[in-house]
Amino acid sequence: MSAPGLRELFTLRVEVGDPVDLGPAADGHRRMVPILGGTFDGPGGVSGRVLPGGADHQVLTPGFTVLDAQYVVETAAGDRLSVHNRGVRSGDPADLAALARGEEVDPARIYFRCTPRLSSSAPDWAWVCGRVFVADAQRHPHRVDVQVFTVL
Repeated sequence: MSAPGLRELFTLRVEVGDPVDLGPAADGHRRMVPILGGTFDGPGGVSGRVLPGGADHQVLTPGFTVLDAQYVVETAAGDRLSVHNRGVRSGDPADLAALARGEEVDPARIYFRCTPRLSSSAPDWAWVCGRVFVADAQRHPHRVDVQVFTVL
């Protein structure tokens, strides 16, 4: 056996709103970040937009943040895909606190990886239901960039 390869699918640029603070819980500090919209594009000319209305539910701890985002993207051809993206963001607690305050932090200082689950009823995109995806991500003050790869 050998390690599986990766092929870039697309890069999402997800616009996010101000976090809604839900307060401390037994497993960490909870908050919800609204997804306002955005765009995506990738190899082969695929492109589209992130539809508003999704959300990223987060649990913040001093050393890492657990993320669970759900939203919908629509291709330029009008096909819709559901995205359920779970991930982890870790780094120095001071850097994570700066991100939580909405400040810019050098992405090289933050480990931010996720496992998007994609699904679609559109014939051209039905294949995504039977694949595994991984992603590298970067958090910016009002945007999250997510580079999604198909695991081969």
